[in-house]
Amino acid sequence: PSLLSAEKAMVCFGNMFIELPKAKTQDMLQQDQEELDKEINNLRKELRVKVNRLYEAQGKPELKGFNLNPMSAEEMKLINRILEG
Repeated sequence: PSLLSAEKAMVCFGNMFIELPKAKTQDMLQQDQEELDKEINNLRKELRVKVNRLYEAQGKPELKGFNLNPMSAEEMKLINRILEG
């Protein structure tokens, strides 16, 4: 077996490994992560609606603080900068 060059990476697709350029591999992984982040955010939004419907059906008041959104990376940087002084 040959050693991978510095510009190549082994990527597993199903049950086989393919040697691809590292830049292409990094782009593919970044796109996959972005798609996963979108899917996670959509599921979170749907969950909020479903929980509110459940509470409404049970005659309970709406859950407080459940509609909060996480801070972005930029917002976190600003908060950390403020806390550091």
